Amino acid sequence: MEKNITNFKEQFISYYRDFEDGLNGESTPELNCLRQKALETFNELPLPTTKDEEWRYTNISPLLKHNFSVASKESKLSKDQLSQYQFDKLRSHQLVFVNGNFSSEYSKLNNLPEGVIIGSLSNAIKNSPEIVEKHFGKYAGNEHQIFTALSTAYTKDGAFVYVPDGKVIEDSVHIIFITSKAKEKIITQPRNLFVAGKNSQLTIIEHFVSDNENIHFTNSVTEIFTDENATFDHIKLQEESKKSFHIARMEVDQERYSNFRSFSFSKGASIARNNFNSKFNDESSECTLNGLFLIENEQLFDAHTLIDHAKPHCNSHELYIGILDDQAKGVFNGKVLVRQDAQKTNAFQKNNNIILSDDALVNTKPQLEIFADDVKCSHGATIGQLDEEAKFYLKSRGIGEQNATAILLNAFATDVITPIKVDPVRKHIKNILSKRFKH
Repeated sequence: MEKNITNFKEQFISYYRDFEDGLNGESTPELNCLRQKALETFNELPLPTTKDEEWRYTNISPLLKHNFSVASKESKLSKDQLSQYQFDKLRSHQLVFVNGNFSSEYSKLNNLPEGVIIGSLSNAIKNSPEIVEKHFGKYAGNEHQIFTALSTAYTKDGAFVYVPDGKVIEDSVHIIFITSKAKEKIITQPRNLFVAGKNSQLTIIEHFVSDNENIHFTNSVTEIFTDENATFDHIKLQEESKKSFHIARMEVDQERYSNFRSFSFSKGASIARNNFNSKFNDESSECTLNGLFLIENEQLFDAHTLIDHAKPHCNSHELYIGILDDQAKGVFNGKVLVRQDAQKTNAFQKNNNIILSDDALVNTKPQLEIFADDVKCSHGATIGQLDEEAKFYLKSRGIGEQNATAILLNAFATDVITPIKVDPVRKHIKNILSKRFKH
């Protein structure tokens, strides 16, 4: 184990000089300093093991066995390849990243309100450095976070969306991260920064896909800032190769009266680990963190969430649903922290899971830490199998075994799917469930 850890860390420390030379001066002194400090942190921090409480049920040793390299910019896609990741009848701005590199060829923007910026982080660093420096690295810190430190050290590109005060983006922003054919095992590290100004509105879809079943590693970090009275809808779809590894972190910083709604769907990757965290920095804000994971074979999905009620009069809602088959393993660790001054807090959290085989396993730990006395908070978790009586009823009406299972699982996931406001995405997820459990 120690040998694997040493190799994993040494490869990225040894690659760093080449990475730095490849920037060709396209950076700022502040960002260069941040990268260097992050590399030092990455070198100092131990890689997590199952002895660490936060990684107790997630063994990353399979990840450490591989040597990953950074992909070149030569990867090409056909229009047919790209079209399979687009949603029918979805009017959207589209950003495409192939093997971690922004593709202007495949990206497209519709008419944008004045002052709105949608593009790559690398371009934002050159053209809007004052916005990047104000927000970058301010929410997703490197302390005790080795994979975030790795991301920060190797920050080069990712999606950048900036919406000024009072602006509304009518069309969704669909960001497609494609890991395409490569001879070697590659790592991609999208570093995304989304800034929503006062009284602004937008919807962003982060979409992770693979065009083959090769082994690769996605290490993604997304930082989101929602200013006063901003409305931000966020959707993440993880549909990568089932041989891949996916580690992601999302940090949301919310100001007064802001409303942040997030939905996460995961069905890919051998090991998928997601940290979703939100913090209320002022009163009267609202946050929703919902998720659905659909895993089979020996896949592992791990969701760690934290909603930090640091201010009073804020509401949070959280619902995670898991559907597991074969020898799949699910982990849910959801924490709601209500600080002493956060009176009049409303916080609700639930994790429901359906086990479709005798060998699937879920470890769930919903948590409430409450230091205020005038609050309404609840949490709960369920783990069970499909209702056999309901299935028998459907079968008695002439519905086959597989179709009956699909109907019940769609019904089971309804509470988490229905609130998705982007119709083509909602239909896409329903179709996945139907196809997965029908002949």
